[in-house]
Amino acid sequence: MRHKTPIGPTQRQLRVGEQIRHIIVEMLQRGKFGDPLLFDAAHAVTVSEVTVSPDLKQATAYIIKLTGTEMGSMLTALNGEAFAFQKEIAKRLQTRFTPKLRFAGDDSFEKSARIEELLHNLPKAAEED
Repeated sequence: MRHKTPIGPTQRQLRVGEQIRHIIVEMLQRGKFGDPLLFDAAHAVTVSEVTVSPDLKQATAYIIKLTGTEMGSMLTALNGEAFAFQKEIAKRLQTRFTPKLRFAGDDSFEKSARIEELLHNLPKAAEED
C-alpha cells in the first residue's frame, strides 16, 4: 500500500478507493473517450490500486501497463480525461465530495521482478563440510 501515515488507511479510505477503482475499470471497458489512445485502454492497462487521502478529497489511481503502449503517453491521456472519470465517480459514489483524481504509474511489479531476479542471480553459498 502507498500510505504515508504510520497507522495506515482507514476502512473508509480503503472502501472508497476500491469503489473508485471499480468505476474506473468499468469506464475503461466501455471506452467512450475523446482520446483515441484510450479506446483500447482496458486491454492496455490495469488499475492496480486507488489510494484516497484521509479527507477523501484526493485520489490517486495506480496503473500497470500491459501492452506496448508507452506509460508516459498513457498517463497523459488518462490524466487528460480525469474530469470525465470524476463526473462518473460523482454520480455513483455516495460521498459529500468527489475526490480529485490523478493517475500514476505503478512500478511495484517491476520492482518485485527485479528483486526476484537479483535474488535468483546471487551466487550460491558454498556448502561447508
